[in-house]
Amino acid sequence: MSEDIPASSADPGGAERDASRALDSVMAERHRLLSLAFRMMGTLSDAEDVVQETYVRWYRLEPEEREKIAAPAAWLTRVASRISLDLLGSARARRETYVGQWLPEPVPADLFAGTAKAPLDSGPPAADPLERVTLDDAVSMALLTVLEAMTPAERVTFVLHDVFGVPFDEIAAVVGRSPAATRQLATSARRHVRRGRRAQVSPRQHDEVVRAFRHATVGGDIEDLLRLLAPGVELRVDGGGFVNAAPQVIRGSDHVARWFLGVMRKQPALRLERRDTADGLGYFLQAEGNRYGLITFDVSDEGVTNVWLMLNPMKLTNWSRD
Repeated sequence: MSEDIPASSADPGGAERDASRALDSVMAERHRLLSLAFRMMGTLSDAEDVVQETYVRWYRLEPEEREKIAAPAAWLTRVASRISLDLLGSARARRETYVGQWLPEPVPADLFAGTAKAPLDSGPPAADPLERVTLDDAVSMALLTVLEAMTPAERVTFVLHDVFGVPFDEIAAVVGRSPAATRQLATSARRHVRRGRRAQVSPRQHDEVVRAFRHATVGGDIEDLLRLLAPGVELRVDGGGFVNAAPQVIRGSDHVARWFLGVMRKQPALRLERRDTADGLGYFLQAEGNRYGLITFDVSDEGVTNVWLMLNPMKLTNWSRD
């Protein structure tokens, strides 16, 4: 005579395996959450703090509460976004006391490959009559610097919707606005992005200009260098108080060209070592076998429009020494 035997009795290890699979699925979200938080915060250390706090809140839930969450990935995303929104205000305050210029952290182009674009909830994003901004690479310095000009609510909305495909109804609950107001935040954020994106060139053209920049800089040819720089080019250097760096933005082709040539004259052993970055071709600054800076470029049809030089060693830890 057969009896209905509870699964847990028939297989004493079944409950443990289910719990282990649930844990694995939640922890598998970590890389995506780090990708999302990095785009919101601008540095990996801040993004790590966001992700850690997100998991702390998950494991503080009672088991019964976790079981009621139909889509853990969406829950984790909402919590990480709220934490980022809260932290962005204090992060801005810290940057006001930062020594010299503050830049987002440059990361290798493939660090967050494949972590964006797809919706994070269980269903498709809500229909949006506003076209999204076309993003070639959401972790480029070109975009990250534009994100810094947004309000915290604009930034969170833009990253969630235009990068990760989260519907406005869900984002509204994160930022504490109505869906209509959240759409307006996205519209405002896109204006920032469009203003910051001059006529773009192809990756091949970008790299050709950057190679020519290196050749002119190493060769000390100011005329060639001036031809490559847009008239309103801007140079920003982030030393973080660890190394000497230009304290203010250097603007104008003549000033930027003379700054670089001056550096090369003072440091004749300096070498520019090729590196592929999220913005395209860039260079590590190397002297006597030591790398101590990363230079990346924004190139438009006018020439080089932005140069970002990262000298803060705390923001270069994710670059291979190979």
